[in-house]
Amino acid sequence: MSQQSKPAGYTSVAPYLVVAGAQQVIDFLKQTFEATELRRFDMPDGSIIHVEIRVEDTVVMLADGGGEWPPFPSWIHVYVTDVDATYKRALRAGGTAVQEPTHREGDPDRRGGVKDPGGNTWWISTQVVQ
Repeated sequence: MSQQSKPAGYTSVAPYLVVAGAQQVIDFLKQTFEATELRRFDMPDGSIIHVEIRVEDTVVMLADGGGEWPPFPSWIHVYVTDVDATYKRALRAGGTAVQEPTHREGDPDRRGGVKDPGGNTWWISTQVVQ
């Protein structure tokens, strides 16, 4: 019997976010990217020690920070089909505008940025020049 080194459908690299308010970030990801929750482990106090969320073809892992594992903000880049619609969904989901979607000369992407409730910045892009 062969043993796989990772769960089926997982990429070899997964971002791991340690945040304040993991549930708010999970809700943000579900509303913005139609993310799905795969696995979750809660602490008795209701905090999240580990959760895995699928965003498009990637699994993002996250947990509530605290104690020896304090929260820290990260930047994450996501390609989507429609950057403008996704950016608007992110704002409606509680995100804070960092940069409206823009296409700059020489950049093949139209890109915008939104900060989630946990302080992470999501750079959302759609390739427009091929």
